[in-house]
Amino acid sequence: MSQRKRSHGEYEADNRLGMGGTLSRLNGTPEPEPSTREVQQNGSDDGGGWQQAESKGSKRRKKAAKKEASSYPSITHSAHARLQSSVKLSDLQNLVLYLIADGNAPQWVSVRHHSSVRKVVVLMVPALEEDMFNGNIALSARESATNGDTEAEGSAPTSGHVVATSGTPADSSKPAQKVGNPPTDAPNSFIQLRNSHSSPDQYYPVKLVSDRLPHPLQPLGGIFDHLWPIRTPGDDKFAKMHSPLAAMLTAPIVKTKDDKKAKGPQFPREGKNWQNNRTPVPEFLATTEELTEEGYVLHPAHYSGTSIAVAETARRDVNKTTTADGWVETPDIPSLSTGNAAEKDIEKGSVTAGRKVLAMDCEMCITSPAGITPQIFSLTRISIIDWDGNTVMDEFVKPANPITDYLTPYSGITPALLVGVTTTLADIQKKLIAILTPQTILIGHSLNSDLNALHLTHPFVVDTALLFPHPRGPPLKSSLKWLAQKYLMREIQKGHGSTGHDSIEDARACLDLVKQKCEKGKAWGTSEASGESIFKRIGRTLRPRRDKVNPIGDDEPRTGAVVDWGEPSRGYGNQAKVAIGCESDAEVVAGVKRAIEGDADDAVVPKGGCDLIWARLRELEAHRGWWNRSKLVDSDALRSSTQASSAEASLADVVADTSKHIAQIYEALPACTALIVYSGSGDPRDLSEMQTLQQKFKEEYRTKKWDELTVRWTDVEEQKLRKACEKARRGMGFVTVK
Repeated sequence: MSQRKRSHGEYEADNRLGMGGTLSRLNGTPEPEPSTREVQQNGSDDGGGWQQAESKGSKRRKKAAKKEASSYPSITHSAHARLQSSVKLSDLQNLVLYLIADGNAPQWVSVRHHSSVRKVVVLMVPALEEDMFNGNIALSARESATNGDTEAEGSAPTSGHVVATSGTPADSSKPAQKVGNPPTDAPNSFIQLRNSHSSPDQYYPVKLVSDRLPHPLQPLGGIFDHLWPIRTPGDDKFAKMHSPLAAMLTAPIVKTKDDKKAKGPQFPREGKNWQNNRTPVPEFLATTEELTEEGYVLHPAHYSGTSIAVAETARRDVNKTTTADGWVETPDIPSLSTGNAAEKDIEKGSVTAGRKVLAMDCEMCITSPAGITPQIFSLTRISIIDWDGNTVMDEFVKPANPITDYLTPYSGITPALLVGVTTTLADIQKKLIAILTPQTILIGHSLNSDLNALHLTHPFVVDTALLFPHPRGPPLKSSLKWLAQKYLMREIQKGHGSTGHDSIEDARACLDLVKQKCEKGKAWGTSEASGESIFKRIGRTLRPRRDKVNPIGDDEPRTGAVVDWGEPSRGYGNQAKVAIGCESDAEVVAGVKRAIEGDADDAVVPKGGCDLIWARLRELEAHRGWWNRSKLVDSDALRSSTQASSAEASLADVVADTSKHIAQIYEALPACTALIVYSGSGDPRDLSEMQTLQQKFKEEYRTKKWDELTVRWTDVEEQKLRKACEKARRGMGFVTVK
């Protein structure tokens, strides 16, 4: 009998045969139609909840042929992808750079015709969690206590409601589970979308099914195909989570074979090849965003006349850091520009730029009763030296309350040193107000703790903890002792264990570190050696001719915009071409539209709009209380200024508003624009609580006997910390092209 080679279609048909189909062919009985061999999950109750679905093979090939014929860009999840690890925020950032700058092609997602992408909009939406897409839009117990809601997270499911299906290749061949329609009056129905244990499936995206999403989130199902799990950067060894803002907005500098000829910042060489770049002290002043992240109490000059003035004033009232609570403010500084020295007062080549520079260090003792938390630290010594190293002030201070722990190994304060001391905190405050002027710059290491002890706010601060960041990045900080050893070749605080610190010695070390920084340049000893603003990096890429505003004019570099709450120009927005401050999510939406379209008269946004727009929606974050000291405004202050986060609004209402705002931004996008939405992180509150507990234990352990500790830190607490860190680092995101 002659044999012939079977066609590819016949092979495909054989591959789709199940056991029943094979037996039918062997028995000579008619085969079922191909459309009856596959079933898919259906939400209806008729017929047991299952329905027939036709084969997708032919359709898939037709669509692929259509895409090949078009140059329209797309970003999709490939069914053949084999992810080996979680998608990180750095991967999202690299996708942005690949689309409009010089980034490498991503391996975790399929990008077609990336050169056709004209603009990229990146939207950060904190407090948007994956569980919400399972129908779990219910307040946790923590949020219930805050908002007076009786719903609790993790309540028993009321129906077999599945809102999404896994997009992993392993799941694609399995029949979907049989489920029923969710009742419309059960918004809190919930089935765990992923296994709680880590597995390769955790790396893959989840397919969104619009009509099965909770009603508040359904607009997103019509925009995005997949929900991606995104991992926030951090330190597994020390259970730390790093800033999701920095992870997206600080890009690595690409190292080339010839760094001297490369554009942009250079890698510093701390040796004979290092080239000094003399920099004035005022250029190292901490920004408003940096001061806020470090927990400083802001001087009114940082927010007077700005959109955050009302909220910041409310925050100080809540935290009892106003003048009515005993705090003092450096007078006669209505705005930050007041501190600039007149041209006639600036000596040519001077690194002080006409400013008065003082280095300060304080020592504190505990005055709260034993066992009372949080502990109260009171000022017991203050030392100030000027730019020339002369001592301006060095005084001991008698606290208003009795000292319960002198902390001698760290403060150097003993009972004998305070005998006969009558100087009070109020006396020191009066002397400082007489010394500090609008042109004064204060230098110190983690100076916020000193200013808190002084109950003083000053707008112009240089913090050596920020100038010389930890090698592993924030939130870790290098100690002053380590910085002095590394950069000054000097041993300080050698009296540890007996006489403690010497505040004059510490102040002088801070001063010398700043002087060295001024001589070497901004890149000396900082992460700027390997990172830069993402807006600087895209600025070295030119727009293609098709996107130029003036096609026959000069080359046009890519431009970026930041649209955020408050005053973004004082934070990461200071590196962008455009910074638009907002007071609500609705204003953020309007700001994004403006940054996309541009101003006809080039008033703020250049004609044609910006190429990269980063924006942040924060009303959901405010409503859920995901605020800590690293945020711009405390939750209580922000809630009072936003209608969406008021006590009357439910979480479902705020989620619906957030989804609507995302949809509005999507509708405003021009063709060939990529939209990336990410949450930044998971719930950070448990992590913050455990880190605070750990810090308190470390402080007590250094200064108290074991049986006097009020906080215990065992393996149980350590595991809680690590679990909280893992939870906080579990974010999510969406990617699409309009």
